[in-house]
Amino acid sequence: MSAVLNVLNAIWSFFATYILQKAPYMVGFLTLLGYCLMGKKWYDTLAGTLKAIIGMLILNVGSGGLTSNFRPILAGLKDRFNLTACVIDPYYGQNAVTAGVEETFGKGFSQVMTLLLIAFIVNILLVRFNKITKCRTLFTTGHVQVQQAATAYWLILFALPALRESNVALLIVMAVVLGAYWAVGSNLTVKPMQELTEGAGFAIAHQQMFGIRLGYFLADKLFGDKGGKRKVKKVGEMEMPGFFSIFNENMVCTAILMTFFFGIIMCVIGKPFFVESGATKETESFVYYVFNTSLQFAVYLAILQLGVRTFVTELTASFQGIADKLLPSSVPGVDCAVCYGFGDSNAVTFGFLAGLTGQIVAIITLILVGSPTIIICGFVPVFFDNATIGLVANEKGGLKACLIIPFFSGLIQVFGAALIAGWVGLADYGGYLGMFDWDTVWPAMTVLMRYLGYAGVAICVIVLLAIPQIEYKMDPEGYFLITEDYDAYVEHKAAKAEAKAK
Repeated sequence: MSAVLNVLNAIWSFFATYILQKAPYMVGFLTLLGYCLMGKKWYDTLAGTLKAIIGMLILNVGSGGLTSNFRPILAGLKDRFNLTACVIDPYYGQNAVTAGVEETFGKGFSQVMTLLLIAFIVNILLVRFNKITKCRTLFTTGHVQVQQAATAYWLILFALPALRESNVALLIVMAVVLGAYWAVGSNLTVKPMQELTEGAGFAIAHQQMFGIRLGYFLADKLFGDKGGKRKVKKVGEMEMPGFFSIFNENMVCTAILMTFFFGIIMCVIGKPFFVESGATKETESFVYYVFNTSLQFAVYLAILQLGVRTFVTELTASFQGIADKLLPSSVPGVDCAVCYGFGDSNAVTFGFLAGLTGQIVAIITLILVGSPTIIICGFVPVFFDNATIGLVANEKGGLKACLIIPFFSGLIQVFGAALIAGWVGLADYGGYLGMFDWDTVWPAMTVLMRYLGYAGVAICVIVLLAIPQIEYKMDPEGYFLITEDYDAYVEHKAAKAEAKAK
């Protein structure tokens, strides 16, 4: 019996370490499972699985390149202006939890993975019984799950000190709250993503899911066409005179804007810092270094988009097998970068820059008012949050929405992170996850749990689970139709709009 248990434990350990925590192989596993349930031939299943894994690996190269390209600049800002600050970045945030959780709470980091597993099971159950729960999306981005499980672990330990004495109660509370957040948050992105992609069949499972839906809502209500009553000019429809037409090309637009913006920052930081840090050499031209580094942003964005195109078709096609057999009327929740292959690609750049402007304004404000916690913007939140929100906002409300909504998102990211990271103590360890939902939704839940105890936990879970119910009540006929038959949903939506106009 013990030998069997040892084997099962070894299998689970391998799965948890090399599949569940590795987004490419988690996506590959889901693709494999879906094609097997569909009864595909073995060679088609193998080819589809490999394409899904390779596509995600390509996407990771693009995402990792964008991140690593920015970090020397980030370090230079910190060194040049002598700021002791908290970096808002998922990786810095995870490192902060790892470094401080035992010293602060007397708990080990190992429980985070157990939390992740139980929360994932909660997500699966909520989707499996979606006719009752109205949750339609499975959170599949494993690296994001690890980052969120780590930060949730800290926040709930901080909010509910009594749970530090009971591992079982701790895991139950955390898994239910986190699992509900995964299911409900990703579910909120179904409508924005289906409309953006014209029924590609995926939702977003990332760090700004509530932000995406809020951006979609505000863009539609504040900047939308109001049934044809208001002219909406999108980023791609801008008529640019003369040389400005080069901004219609995504790669060119990104290269020029990045060179201008980051070129100024790198010149302010100065060549000596980059030489000292090993990013460049004393004998190398600094002009060349600035220009080449700036162009790398366009390169990595192109790589990222290639990765999206490579794996998204396989995942969504294979997921139909899972949906039909195990999770009916559901779609996979994937990395936010997946949507960059759809809609107006220049909106990604405009949204990013608007969000970055908002973050810089907020950081300067913190410095001027003497905030005890100074935030250093990380590339992951400023790019992946605001680019995604900008893309969705542009689709519903055009250029104005694409610039204004991400700008306020940038303000919220910095001010929200400064408040929560300083309050819970993560700023002392140099990092906080810092993305939109974790500067808004999770601070609010932390306050409720901190001051209302278990009643606060109940309120958080009830409110989360009520959200898909409310959304369903607003359009019972179209709610599941949008994932089951998008063309029929479009017809339903048109008929509904026509009836409303009469």
